[in-house]
Amino acid sequence: MRYSSLFTQTLREAPADAELVSHQLALRAGLIRPLAAGIFSALPLGLRVARKIEAIFREEMAAINCVELLMPIVQPAELWLESGRWNEVGPEMLRMHDRSQRDMCLAMTHEEAVTDLARHVIRSYRQVPMCV
Repeated sequence: MRYSSLFTQTLREAPADAELVSHQLALRAGLIRPLAAGIFSALPLGLRVARKIEAIFREEMAAINCVELLMPIVQPAELWLESGRWNEVGPEMLRMHDRSQRDMCLAMTHEEAVTDLARHVIRSYRQVPMCV
């Protein structure tokens, strides 16, 4: 792909609101663009960098016989209530209801979902340790 056809723009100067050097460099190189405070769009080169980093992780995980999981972003409140974090986490966690009016949240982390998955998948001590 030619650089002229990329959907990107480099900057000569670092934006004044970018404090971290890595943030300044990513903006100047045209890897990311801010959408709102703390929210960024990954531009084509930034997405390519992210995918290369993911490939390195996958390679290293495969080398030690680990498998990759994809956990749901929206999780039921029951998991978070069971861990005690539903009430512990403040307003920064996005909470919502599904069509049946069950409490759900936009998961910030996936400990609860992984624990629930392990509870249903691991049946014997012979299955552990499990590298995921």
